[in-house]
Amino acid sequence: MAAEAAHHGVDLVPVVALLAAGVVAVPLFKRFGLDSVLGYLAAGLVIGPFGIGLFSDPETIISVAELGVVMFLFVIGLEMQPSRLWSLRGEILGLGVLQVATCGLLLTGVGILLGYDPAVAFVFGVGFVLTSTAIVFQVLNERGEMSTPKGQRIVSILLLEDLAIVPLLAFVAFIAPGSGEAEAGSRWVSIAIALGSIAGLVLVGRFLLNPLFRVLAQAGAREVMTAAALLVVLGSALAMQLGGLSMAMGAFLAGVLLSESTFRHQLEADIEPFRGILLGLFFLGVGMALDLGIIAQNWGLIATAVLAFMIVKAIGIYAVARLLKTSHAEALERAVIMAQGGEFAFVLYATAANVGLIDASVNAVFTSTVIVSMVLTPFAMMALKRLTPEPEQSMDGVEVAHDMRGSVLVIGFGRFGQIVSQPLLLRGEEVSIIDDDVEMIQAAAEFGFKVYYGDGTRLDILHAAGADHAKAILVCVEKPEAALRIVEHIKAEFPLATVMARAFDRGAAIELIKAGVDYQIRETLHSAFAFGRATLETLGVPDEEADELMDEVRRRDAERLEIQVVGGIYAGNQLLKGNQPTPTPLATPKRGGSAGNEEAAEAIRRAAASGEEAAPG
Repeated sequence: MAAEAAHHGVDLVPVVALLAAGVVAVPLFKRFGLDSVLGYLAAGLVIGPFGIGLFSDPETIISVAELGVVMFLFVIGLEMQPSRLWSLRGEILGLGVLQVATCGLLLTGVGILLGYDPAVAFVFGVGFVLTSTAIVFQVLNERGEMSTPKGQRIVSILLLEDLAIVPLLAFVAFIAPGSGEAEAGSRWVSIAIALGSIAGLVLVGRFLLNPLFRVLAQAGAREVMTAAALLVVLGSALAMQLGGLSMAMGAFLAGVLLSESTFRHQLEADIEPFRGILLGLFFLGVGMALDLGIIAQNWGLIATAVLAFMIVKAIGIYAVARLLKTSHAEALERAVIMAQGGEFAFVLYATAANVGLIDASVNAVFTSTVIVSMVLTPFAMMALKRLTPEPEQSMDGVEVAHDMRGSVLVIGFGRFGQIVSQPLLLRGEEVSIIDDDVEMIQAAAEFGFKVYYGDGTRLDILHAAGADHAKAILVCVEKPEAALRIVEHIKAEFPLATVMARAFDRGAAIELIKAGVDYQIRETLHSAFAFGRATLETLGVPDEEADELMDEVRRRDAERLEIQVVGGIYAGNQLLKGNQPTPTPLATPKRGGSAGNEEAAEAIRRAAASGEEAAPG
């Protein structure tokens, strides 16, 4: 029966295996502090043809999963308005071209030293120059650095590399054996088709996409909007592919054209789940494609090529970055992140094989070299993180707390402490302020505040900050555990000082009260009260009734907090007004209940006499 079902139904084994591999491997690798990309690659190797053999054709999976890279670039395009893209033109055409040209020359030289013919060495080298968009974007996305200046510079280089695949493919066809003047016309036709594809996509995006999504939105069918989002991404990718260009570049261009659309956020939300799953599937496919047989047969050549190419490419990237006045730390990080080959190398090598420039065995060696470099990249990034020290913060304009004697000591000068200090300073009180965030201290100085550097959880800092002279100590730090530790130190060392503290939430407030704080307030309490009062006004509630309701809310909140200090966080819940419906009978009984025996009758009489309502029988 099972065999018959398997024969007539959908074979779910590959799907379940892929999902299980990712679900198990990625959290496991993250648990041990390893990169999620490495988890996908390792899982792909385990379930692939050189592991337990659940899959025999990883190239098919990679070709499908490349749509994850396509969708990723579409999402990046949605965040890249034309004006923003135009502002990056210098980095795309300057930094990008310089890095690609420099690394291409260096790696071609390495290929020649490895014994390859100059034309073959060129293909090997420039293929490796094309960095893995999937890996780099995944790293930038996980770090939250996609929109930072250094992240934008890397994005600019990757965009240029995506554009470079077009002339590189044309050049490979030009230098192939047998290419000549007869093919010149077809190459010009290919270029014209490519330019026509770009122009057509721009026109469609400029004049048709927004009206299309407006009509679909008015229809109110959410699934159709999702289908339309996928249609835009895949359709633009197909248009570029038919024009001989990169699918990813087509999706990116479509995203840019929709970046100023009112439907931008809806499109991003619709695409995101597909993008994440397919990108993970791409890394799984790369892991499966790691041909251990080819590596075993050519391990010396592949190991030498991987190390030589990654090191020389990293040196080239670092040199270009430093030449353009990039800091040492950023240049080194960029060199390590972009030192691997990428998925576009597979396309370039396959094209070289198709036109007879390289044979199948050389193509396998080149492809294995790129895949191994992709596998090694997460290890290289982890090594960089461990070997390079954390950047030291500049202490320019920052003084360490010492011999301070203000009547009020403020510990923590974030958004809460800044507001708290205003009435005190307006009255002319001598206010001493300490904080342990150097950047905040430097920023505060630009607004006329003198904030000293100091960690309020340390007793020696509290002494240096003048806690023994202060009439009031205001603990305004954000972290609840730090606030509690500071209060405990002050109460033990400076028992005569009045301590007032900012509480992160209700639980923190209870802990501060138990620690003996003289006054505490939850940081969102009064703003939430004001918000609720304004909402009542919006709903048309009369002022007198709104005031009564808010007074009742405050009374219940204060009474509940007193109960919780003694009975714990779950005590006093009867003072909360919940929104769960009260169970009621489905239909009103036509006659009342009656007692089934004398004891029940007596209970009903007693309840009636005491004014209570007897429960229905």
